[in-house]
Amino acid sequence: MRAVVQTVGRAGVTVDGEVVGAIDDGLLVLLGVTHTDTVETARTMARKVHELRILDDERSAADTGAPILVVSQFTLYGDARKGRRPTWTAAAPAEVAEPLVAAVVEALRARGAKVETGRFRAHMLVESVNVGPRTVLLDL
Repeated sequence: MRAVVQTVGRAGVTVDGEVVGAIDDGLLVLLGVTHTDTVETARTMARKVHELRILDDERSAADTGAPILVVSQFTLYGDARKGRRPTWTAAAPAEVAEPLVAAVVEALRARGAKVETGRFRAHMLVESVNVGPRTVLLDL
């Protein structure tokens, strides 16, 4: 599992003109799933995201209650080493990835996090206003 975590002043996801998830002053998490990921991997990712000390004064969302917007992003497993056209073979198929993205969201909520999401398999417009900018790659 792989995540790009960014501090944002605001972030939102729009699908077909409808805002399906939005936050202010929190974390935007672009989340990719690979073939070997499990529910346990999802729980570990949720803990790492929630406790990541990326906010002001080296604080985490767990410390501050900052909201988290999770957006599925299979392209995090794109591979363009052999040319200009990436392959997506390292990304888990949707049937595998969707429940694991949901497991990360559920685990974050179980930890007390306020979580918004994108919409799986939808053409999403993701907007963000980065703060800092502070961006961290988590790769499990």
